Amino acid sequence: MQQLTTAITGMSCGHCVMHVRKELEKVPGAKVDSVTIGSATVSYDEAQTTAAAILQAVRNAGYEPVA
Repeated sequence: MQQLTTAITGMSCGHCVMHVRKELEKVPGAKVDSVTIGSATVSYDEAQTTAAAILQAVRNAGYEPVA
């Protein structure tokens, strides 16, 4: 398992946190360790996904990751 921590711009409330968490939970092979206003930490299985896919999930939620 690898771990990725990224800062996230544009988050301002609990709803933002929930929205990012839901998108990250859709990534196969990823386990969301934490999501707070402004950052996320995800453990992932390199055989199932990539760091790029995790960062894209943050973008899909409408926010910009700063890896």
